Amino acid sequence: MSDVNLPPLPPTGGEIPGRSIVDVVAAQHRELLDLTERLTEGPDDPKVKSVLVATLSRHLCAEEQYLYPAVRTAVPGGEQIADRELAEDQAILERLRELERTGDGHEVLVEAVRRHVAADAQELLPLLEQMVPSEDLVRLGNRFETAEEAAPTRPHPATPSTPPWNKVVDPLVGVADKVRDVITARATYVRDL
Repeated sequence: MSDVNLPPLPPTGGEIPGRSIVDVVAAQHRELLDLTERLTEGPDDPKVKSVLVATLSRHLCAEEQYLYPAVRTAVPGGEQIADRELAEDQAILERLRELERTGDGHEVLVEAVRRHVAADAQELLPLLEQMVPSEDLVRLGNRFETAEEAAPTRPHPATPSTPPWNKVVDPLVGVADKVRDVITARATYVRDL
């Protein structure tokens, strides 16, 4: 029985393929730190801003859907940790919105992203790794990556940030964002840089 309350998967006859949520989040954090470095070096580059906004929006959305609920369920004191992270994510979404609207505030955003990455790396991910079986971590990683692809590419601080509603609303908002991105030819992935 899963410690993180995931629905069962059909038997696969072996190991579940995919990466652990810890590995997925750590890789995304490295990508986000690289993007913040690029933004610091060229704060007026609209493509870098656009890709950072999209990448960070998708990342935070997926964390809200799968990482924080897993922490709530599996980690002692997880409710407080998840609530703290959600509050910090809300502040980051507000900063992202400001960056997207005015182009200002990148310094504050860069520091917020660095704090987010450090908090996850030093506390949240190690706790999750200790408390959750590796098979469940891989299952969470698979769901996390799927949620990220369906997530909005723009900050939407007013949308629900906890399940079940964020799992319903976020993909719908994500479709609208992606249509807008195609119409405006907006860069949303690092490969677009």
